[in-house]
Amino acid sequence: MIILGIDPGLAIVGWGVLEYKGSSFRTIDYGSITTPAGTPTELRIASIYDQLSQIIEAYKPECVAIEELFWNTNQKTGISVAEARGVILLCAVKHGLKIFEYTPLQVKQAVVGYGRADKKQVITMVTMMLALKKPPKPDDTADALAIAICHAHSSGSRLLGV
Repeated sequence: MIILGIDPGLAIVGWGVLEYKGSSFRTIDYGSITTPAGTPTELRIASIYDQLSQIIEAYKPECVAIEELFWNTNQKTGISVAEARGVILLCAVKHGLKIFEYTPLQVKQAVVGYGRADKKQVITMVTMMLALKKPPKPDDTADALAIAICHAHSSGSRLLGV
C-alpha cells in the first residue's frame, strides 16, 4: 500500500509518501509545500492544490492520511489552516483517493506509543522507524511521515475498509 501522509497548513504543508508492505516501510519521498507570507490566500491555496496534484500524479498513492485540525487559541490561524486543509481534501477527492483522518493524539500514540509525546519524540521515532539518515525537515514533513505511519498501523483494521 502506498500512503501519502499530509500535515496541513497554509504556510507549510508537510507531505510524505511511504510504501507499507507486510509490516515494513519503504520511504519513497517526502518534503514540504511552502507558500510565501503576504501572498493572497486564494493564490496560496491554488499553489497548494497545484503542487499537491503534481505529488499525487508522480507517486500515485492509494490513499491519503491527513491530520485533523487541532484548534488552538488563535482562531485566525485555525481558519487559514482549515482553508488549506479543505483544498487538500478537494485535491485528494478529485484524484480519486480514499481519505483517512487522524487526531494528533492518535498519531503520537501510533508512532511513539504515548499520545502526549512531544514533537522531538515524534521526530526521533519517525527517523528511527523509517531508517532515515537524518531527521526530516521542516517539522511539518516529519509530522506528515508520522501521519502516514499512523495510517499504516491502523490500516489493518477491517473497520477502516482498507
